[in-house]
Amino acid sequence: MKVNLYRVKDQKNAATRFINHTFLSFFGTGYAPKAPGTVGSLATIPLIYALSYLQISFITLVILTSVIFILACLVADIVQKQEQVFDPGWIVIDEVIGMLITWMFVFPKVDLVNILLVFGLFRVFDIVKIWPASYFDKQMKNGFATIFDDVLSAFYAGFFLWLLNYFHWIK
Repeated sequence: MKVNLYRVKDQKNAATRFINHTFLSFFGTGYAPKAPGTVGSLATIPLIYALSYLQISFITLVILTSVIFILACLVADIVQKQEQVFDPGWIVIDEVIGMLITWMFVFPKVDLVNILLVFGLFRVFDIVKIWPASYFDKQMKNGFATIFDDVLSAFYAGFFLWLLNYFHWIK
């Protein structure tokens, strides 16, 4: 008999809850009293610099981001069902994924201008939510949608950033 312990409303394993919340809130940054998405995005900048310092390859970045995305979708779905919430502000792992995806469009650049543009453009596109990101944000109510709207916003931001670099509109 298969028992899914995550579906038990009174989750007794506080360690699992702590790990889930720590992951989804990106080490607690999602609990910032104001603008948790912005704080989570800002908290990703040191991660980007660390990955650059480690000289990871582009494919490693894609694999890492994909693994985080899959885990985030699964964990967000479980936690949101348990706590009967959808896309609460404290879940900012989607901002981390979005920042990493946006950075992919100018990888491996980590100069100040590009990093500020990664941050600024991602935040703008994440807030504006151009379709189909708006569809996933408003119409779908599951862990995948919680994360995926930011992935789509990141592709818009990344493409715009790539254009700025390609046409040398930034120095």
